[in-house]
Amino acid sequence: MSGHQVDSTHESRTVSRDTVSMLWKFGLMVLVGAVIFFIPAPEGVDPRGMHMLGIFVATILGLILQPLPTPSVALIGLATAMITGAMDVKSGEALSGFSNSAVLLIVAAFFIADGFLLTGLGRRVALMFLRVLGKSPLGIAYGMAVTDLLLAPATPSNTARAGGVIYPIVRSVAEVQGSTPDTDESRRKLGSYLTFTAAHVNVITSAMFITAMAGNPLAVASAEKLGVHISWGQWALAALIPGLVSLAVVPWLLMKVYPPTLKSTPEAPTMARSELQKMGSMTRGEIIMAATFVLLLLLWVFGTAIGVNATTAAFVGIAVLLVTKVLTWNDMAKNGSAWNTLIFFAVLVGMAENLNNLGVITWIGSVVSGAVGGMPWAVAFAILALVYFYAHYMFASNTAQIVAMYGVFLGAAITAGAPPMFAALSLGFIGNLFGAISHYASGPSGVVYGSGYVKVSEWFKVAFIMSVAIIIIWTVVGSGWMWVLGDLAM
Repeated sequence: MSGHQVDSTHESRTVSRDTVSMLWKFGLMVLVGAVIFFIPAPEGVDPRGMHMLGIFVATILGLILQPLPTPSVALIGLATAMITGAMDVKSGEALSGFSNSAVLLIVAAFFIADGFLLTGLGRRVALMFLRVLGKSPLGIAYGMAVTDLLLAPATPSNTARAGGVIYPIVRSVAEVQGSTPDTDESRRKLGSYLTFTAAHVNVITSAMFITAMAGNPLAVASAEKLGVHISWGQWALAALIPGLVSLAVVPWLLMKVYPPTLKSTPEAPTMARSELQKMGSMTRGEIIMAATFVLLLLLWVFGTAIGVNATTAAFVGIAVLLVTKVLTWNDMAKNGSAWNTLIFFAVLVGMAENLNNLGVITWIGSVVSGAVGGMPWAVAFAILALVYFYAHYMFASNTAQIVAMYGVFLGAAITAGAPPMFAALSLGFIGNLFGAISHYASGPSGVVYGSGYVKVSEWFKVAFIMSVAIIIIWTVVGSGWMWVLGDLAM
């Protein structure tokens, strides 16, 4: 047999295995989705509700199994929802995710990051971090964590903070060390660890302040309706100790369960000093990018007071970069990560919103609430908290779940006998802490996944381990700290 025939036979077998793998994955998706699809809608749920739930679960399963690339799976799920009537096209229901402000903010973050990379400002900032903290990946991760923590109280959009501030620096640091998303060997060198750590750090800093995530004030408003008043200071004080412990543990633990192959960079500070000298003074592009960045920070910090939301601010920043030719349309068009993220995230956000509108989320909440009736309050609250946490696999936005479920679960917890302030604060913290359990769980997760540094299979496995660790920290340390605070939190 000739070499050509051997190669052809091998290629044929490879194609056959790939086809079989794709078919069984699609088969499992269809089977699971169909079982849920044909369950009669419970009372209070729109007849289309179970259809939507079946398609949503099948789509999520597809994102995990990956029979096709993520955007392809999302579009297939959207097409199925359209053709079955689970999502109406004429009313705009099916395409609502594409006009969602959080989705557009995520996409804008990629273009802002492009500005940092193309001008060289990102490299300059990265080298400055490496000069001070660059002796190890862990040191770099802690530096990013401190940066995120300092920005969190004054940045209501966690996506703006993670995508517009932290991500460009992390990406630049990784690339300076030769770690890009192009190959597994390259991405695991440093970029995977730093970006994944940034996503998990962001959920911690978001949980520490009412003003660190857009959904937190909604949780406070819901608690107020149930007679629980939470001030900014009460929230921050109750989250202080578990938050600081988490920030200390998370980068270290990720170093153990998702380590970079680059273990130490003792030469990095010296290299960074040398490279900074070579770069010389800032260029025109860097100066414009830096000024635009300051403008964005000011708009994100004071936007609520002047009526400018985070997404508007981001697009203003992009407009400035386009007018000054720091960015061009060709630069933006080449950013495949941004457009891929737009597709899959918009589809999932639209599906999740529709599940809520059709009454499915409320129904699930009521079923869980009824199931804990008569239990000791501590047991009941533990069950409610865990369900509330892991129900986020069904959501593509922290805020969406808070709107849909926070009030229902808090009411159930108070009815079960849980101390109202303790329950309100705990569920409020959870409304942030679940933001990294999947690659579509929140805006920051969407940014990190879109970068290409973390694979879906890695995300679900490692993020679940991290979720258990975070739950333990906030249960043991957080509950103990609130007990010390006494009447403030109990």
